[in-house]
Amino acid sequence: MAVCVPKRFVIYGAGAIGGVIGALLRRAGHDVALIARGAHGEAIRERGLRLETPDETVTFDFEVASHPGELRYRDGDVVVLGMKTQDTAAALGALAAAAPPGIVVACAQNGIENERLALRHFAQVYGICVVLPASHLEPGVVRVHSAPVRGALGIGRYPRGEEGIAGDIAAAFCAAGFESSPHPDVMRVKYAKLLSNLGNAVEVVCGRSEQAHEVFELAQAEGRACLRAAGIDADEARLAAYHEVITVRPVASGRWPGSSSLQSLERRTGTIEADYLNGEIVLVGRGHGVPVPVNALLQRLANQFAREQRPPGSMQAAEFLAAAGAAPRAPGAQHT
Repeated sequence: MAVCVPKRFVIYGAGAIGGVIGALLRRAGHDVALIARGAHGEAIRERGLRLETPDETVTFDFEVASHPGELRYRDGDVVVLGMKTQDTAAALGALAAAAPPGIVVACAQNGIENERLALRHFAQVYGICVVLPASHLEPGVVRVHSAPVRGALGIGRYPRGEEGIAGDIAAAFCAAGFESSPHPDVMRVKYAKLLSNLGNAVEVVCGRSEQAHEVFELAQAEGRACLRAAGIDADEARLAAYHEVITVRPVASGRWPGSSSLQSLERRTGTIEADYLNGEIVLVGRGHGVPVPVNALLQRLANQFAREQRPPGSMQAAEFLAAAGAAPRAPGAQHT
C-alpha cells in the first residue's frame, strides 16, 4: 500500500482537542480544514477559530464544513477524529460515504473503541493517546492550558505495527508545539489513559475531595483487575512520562475547567462518554468474571447526570460508596 506524507489535516470534530490540534497545526504552517457542526461551525465561518493559550490569544481562518460530504478529499489527507466516542459510529459512516477508503484516519479520542470502529471502514487507522489540557465552552473558541509544551500526542498504527506515516504525523505534531513520538503498540498507552479517564465520571458525580479520590482509586483497582484478567498490559509508565511534559497554566479567561466529561456537562450536551470509559471496564469485567460495581454505578450515574443536566459533584462520595457497597476506608488505610 502506498504511503503519503500528510499534505492536509482534516479535523473532524473541532472541539477542545480537535480545535486546539487544528489551530496549532495551522500556526505551524500546515494545511488544515475543519468539520464542525452547529453554532461552533457557524462561529468559525463568521469570525475564525479563536485559540487562547497561557501566552497569547490568536484567531485563525479555516475552510470549514458542517459535514464530511462538503469537502473534496485528496491524496495525502489525514483525517483526525476529535468527537466523543458516542458520536464516532455515525461520524465514520458519514466520512466513509464521502472519502476514499485509502484515506488515513487518526483517532485523537479517549477510550479504545474508536480505532476498532474506524477499521471497519478504513484500512489506514492510527491511534493517538491524547494528554492535552484543553477546553471548549463557547462557540468559536478553544483553549489550551499548558505551556511551553502544549500537550502530548503519542501515535501508532492500529492495531499495532511500525509501518505507515506515524513518524511523519508525529513530526507535524512536534512542530506544532506538542510532545509526540510514534509507538508500535500505542493501544497499550491508550489503555493506561483509559484507567486515568475512569476519574472523569468521579468528577462528574462526586466532584473533587479526598473521599472522591477514594472512589477513583476503587474504580482504577477494578480497571486494573479487569485488564489483567483479559491479558491486557497497559503502559502506565509511558503515560506518566506524557504527563510530566505538561505544565498547566491559566489562560486570560480563566483556569482549565477540568475533564472533557465535566465540559460536556458545562455545555449541557445531554450526553457523556462514560459508556466508553467506565463502561469499557464494565464490558471487560463482565466478559472475564471480574466484579465491577464501582465502574458500573459510575457509568449509570454519569449518564443520568448528563441526561438530567444535574450539577457536577452533587452526590456526596460517602453516598456513592454506600450505593456501590464499598465502605469508606479509615484514615490512613489503603485499599488493596
